[in-house]
Amino acid sequence: MIDVLVVDDDYRVAEINAKYVGKVPGFRVSARAHSAAQALTTVQRGGIDLVLLDHYLPDRTGLELVHRMRDQGIGTDVIMITAAGDVATVQQAMRLGALHYLVKPFTFATLRGRLDSYAALRRTVDRVGGRGVTGQEQVDRIFGALRTTPASASPGLPGGHSEPTSDLICRVLHRADRPLSAHEVAARTGLSRSTAQRYLRRLEQSGRLRLSLRYGDTGRPEHRYAWVAP
Repeated sequence: MIDVLVVDDDYRVAEINAKYVGKVPGFRVSARAHSAAQALTTVQRGGIDLVLLDHYLPDRTGLELVHRMRDQGIGTDVIMITAAGDVATVQQAMRLGALHYLVKPFTFATLRGRLDSYAALRRTVDRVGGRGVTGQEQVDRIFGALRTTPASASPGLPGGHSEPTSDLICRVLHRADRPLSAHEVAARTGLSRSTAQRYLRRLEQSGRLRLSLRYGDTGRPEHRYAWVAP
């Protein structure tokens, strides 16, 4: 089993992320932390293979925590899960050795894809490490395992649906300050209205969106959607 530490200052988000991890075979959440200090203490005790790390923490940033870990010789693997999407933060995460970087909001399938590629990396390293790296082929195999990305279509979605499109719609609604109609979502994403409507209906049925009705002058209600999942 791969032991995971979930770090997020929002208790509710940490709990949901932990539930996501628990759904992926081969992974288990060993601890949760809501500050950099708590997280550092946890990894110092040992037994953690992977940290799912938020950047915005109350006492220091997630990347400052990673820097502190490396200074102390703690090589625990890190995947960033954060709303920080600026290039400078992404670059710093790469330089500090973060294996993946997920921008909130994201779907379960997206997180699972990253976890699956991480598990593949560990298996590859174990196989190659058992006999020592003997050449470029083995090195390429290690780096290639980490580059594995989830397929555009997820088993959890019906035919004709893709995770990138679902993620795009989720991000738009997450950032919106009010519920949006399918027409507004289409305008903000560049999708057709029919495509936006199809994805919105599916996301609402899965519980990720909340549907409300707005009545206009014609008396015909307009469906409006709001983000409800972290």
